[in-house]
Amino acid sequence: MPIVNRISAYQDDMKDWRHDIHKHPELAYEERRTAGQVVKLLKSFGIKEIVEGIGGTGVVAVIKNGDGPRIALRADMDALPISEETGTDYSSVHPGVMHACGHDGHTVMLLGAAKYLAETKNFRGTIVLVFQPAEEGFAGAKAMMQDGLFERFPVDAVYGLHNWPGAPSGEILVSPGPIMAAADTFSVTVTGQGGHGAMPHKAVDPIIASSLMISGLQSLVSRSADPKETLVISVTKINGGDAFNVIPDSVVFGGTVRYFDTDLGASNKKRMDQMLGGIASAHNVKAEFSYDEVYPPTVNHEKEADFAREIAIKVTGQESVEAQHSMGSEDFSFYLQELPGAYAWIGNGLIGESAHLHNPHYNFNDDILPVGASFFVRLAEAALPHAEN
Repeated sequence: MPIVNRISAYQDDMKDWRHDIHKHPELAYEERRTAGQVVKLLKSFGIKEIVEGIGGTGVVAVIKNGDGPRIALRADMDALPISEETGTDYSSVHPGVMHACGHDGHTVMLLGAAKYLAETKNFRGTIVLVFQPAEEGFAGAKAMMQDGLFERFPVDAVYGLHNWPGAPSGEILVSPGPIMAAADTFSVTVTGQGGHGAMPHKAVDPIIASSLMISGLQSLVSRSADPKETLVISVTKINGGDAFNVIPDSVVFGGTVRYFDTDLGASNKKRMDQMLGGIASAHNVKAEFSYDEVYPPTVNHEKEADFAREIAIKVTGQESVEAQHSMGSEDFSFYLQELPGAYAWIGNGLIGESAHLHNPHYNFNDDILPVGASFFVRLAEAALPHAEN
């Protein structure tokens, strides 16, 4: 069950589709042109049931062939606020916006699969194609679900595929259990009393208190979390004061928290609140702590991950398809909280062959388009077999 020959014959068309989408990137919930191109192509494949506007700019298409199981295949469509530096002749025409995470390629892999499945219908059941907006930090998956995605289009399982720089080109990696971390954000406003830098005893210094809080957060990682568990607390921004001789009234800092275990995440949030409050009390400042659970961990279901792994081995001929955990996050996690399913990676090429994700030099590898499309197709055909298969 290698790459599907018929899909290989689509490769030039798929490249053209991707280059067009790449050239016209759109940010979260602004993917109107992209969604329009998706709908245009789906109609050209002969797909009749297409619904637009789910979750804002999302598109859902249904291919049905008799009664049987029902699965969903998902691709994300949004771009990033990054200025492209690839130098390709199909570079972004929108300054400051580019497809730096390969969602153009994800969209086209699913379009290639849609074309094949609509033409051949070598399955029995229902395939729901989900073209999702706003994965990049704006929870488009959650928005689609709140718009009734799985009530309107019920399925038994859901599968997704994301390119992965650093993995050999065309390899597909998938494992059961946690594969991507939760992404929480936090912000702390520390308020004291400003004063002259030469007379700190007449001020209540929020900078000293903030520095102790920031250092203290790392002690939670090393001393409050089980060393066998994974916890990351990163302070990524800080702002306080703008003069050499003035102690400011306040400091604001914030960052991200990453973990795989939700119990660890909950206990860490409580410990952060306790520690920040304790340091604030000791230094006579006020600390306002806000915390937002943005994306939950992405946790693959064992049965579906094992099934996807079998398909990956058959499509690529790999001996091993084990995926390593990533501390990055993904809103596919919301689907997996609701339904069985699995999220896989497809290698975009080793670093040096491919730039990292979210990099101005990144470009999706056109050579893997038929591999990803074949993975989706073989997965659908195996999950929804004809009685004679």
